[in-house]
Amino acid sequence: MKIQPNLKYASSDEWLLVEGNIATLGISDYAQEQLSDVVYVEMNVSVGDIVKKNSTVGTVESVKAASDVNTPVTGKIIEVNEALSSTPEMVNSDPFGAAWMLKIELSNPEEINDLMDAKAYEKYCGDRSH
Repeated sequence: MKIQPNLKYASSDEWLLVEGNIATLGISDYAQEQLSDVVYVEMNVSVGDIVKKNSTVGTVESVKAASDVNTPVTGKIIEVNEALSSTPEMVNSDPFGAAWMLKIELSNPEEINDLMDAKAYEKYCGDRSH
């Protein structure tokens, strides 16, 4: 399991890369490993939509299960990774790179403080797998 030190993590296994007031969202390596082979990704938000913290913004389906994608922050959708609908397997091969899902302009940057850093997330994942 890979954990990127520069990201913030939600307990629902999404990651955020925060650059100024823009957050890029994806699902963690732990999440994609649990799902196994991802066969379908759907984002149910569009550019310009306002999303609230902890709302569902999409679905990832694998051969084993379907899982909601939630946003751990409030803000406006400024970009959706349209490539994932035709290449959902990128979630497995590059969860921290090509498989980013959304870019969100933060309405309340303080919400980032509610997320885990890499060390806390690593412990959280370890605690769940015992």
